Amino acid sequence: MRVELGPDGPVLSHTPPERPPDGPAVLVRIELAGLCRSDLKEVAGARHGASQFGHEIVGVVAESGVPGLPPGRRVGLDPNVAAVRRGSGFATAMWVAGPAEKLLAALPTLPAGLSARRLVFAEPVACVRHCLSALTTHLGRPLPGVRLAVLGAGTAGVLTAGLAQTLGASVILGNRGGDRVAFLHERRLLDAPVGPFEELPSNGVDAAVITTSFVRPDVFTEALRVVTPGGFVLLYGGTAPGDKLDGLDCDLDTVRRTETVVPVRWRGKPVLVGGSYGTVRSDFAAAVGALADSALPVERMITGEVPLAELPGVLREQVTRRVLGKTLVVP
Repeated sequence: MRVELGPDGPVLSHTPPERPPDGPAVLVRIELAGLCRSDLKEVAGARHGASQFGHEIVGVVAESGVPGLPPGRRVGLDPNVAAVRRGSGFATAMWVAGPAEKLLAALPTLPAGLSARRLVFAEPVACVRHCLSALTTHLGRPLPGVRLAVLGAGTAGVLTAGLAQTLGASVILGNRGGDRVAFLHERRLLDAPVGPFEELPSNGVDAAVITTSFVRPDVFTEALRVVTPGGFVLLYGGTAPGDKLDGLDCDLDTVRRTETVVPVRWRGKPVLVGGSYGTVRSDFAAAVGALADSALPVERMITGEVPLAELPGVLREQVTRRVLGKTLVVP
């Protein structure tokens, strides 16, 4: 059983997954999956780039033609590895196919000793770890002592702020709406100042990371406002080809996807703008290490668990409204 995206939206299929006809392949039985904001973007037709539908998973190798991925191995999924083909991760099982070395990268090993409810956050934490590594590279300094603003208090923002704190940054988290702020306080998710964008101090931080679902002009403007002259704004949230901000000579989508840095001037203030996109293999090892540390209370972000058979209806419902926390999908 699996959920796929059809012409009219998400559909439930009872057809067993078919093994790819040639080349190495691995069959992964899904323990647990997480519903990501990018999945909802795909349902709404608002996400650009290759499909990553159903990518936050914890699974166990059931069949394998790859020596380094024996049956019984617990794995996650890196959806950014090129030359790999796979089915939906919203399933009881999925085939993953491609060159053996690519499969080893796409199916990182997860430890047996951590709960699936914790490890289902491995992929988003790996993305955040990659983001913070890009930030330190662009800044030319490690995070201890860096004053950092995170704009957007969804899952990505909370994980970014929480992991940055564990790495020594001084963090403040901002959000447009008060509902997420109240949610964070209620769940005791973060030991850092959290409030609306307008309360973030102007010229008050060394760097700002935009983690909202889309890098919208109003959020980008706030990030430019809060960094000091010569400060750094990192684009982590979604962008589309041709995205720009009036008055700024900067192609946001190109900067994010190529992870480059461009100097700009915003209302006379010099600022650096850079991007973070995807993950590399070491990010997953770092993510597992972070999840093994109880300092990241990721389970408190879980607000619902749904059976796989009910997922199409849940996707249609969630795409029409603002969702707080993380929904898990149980095969």
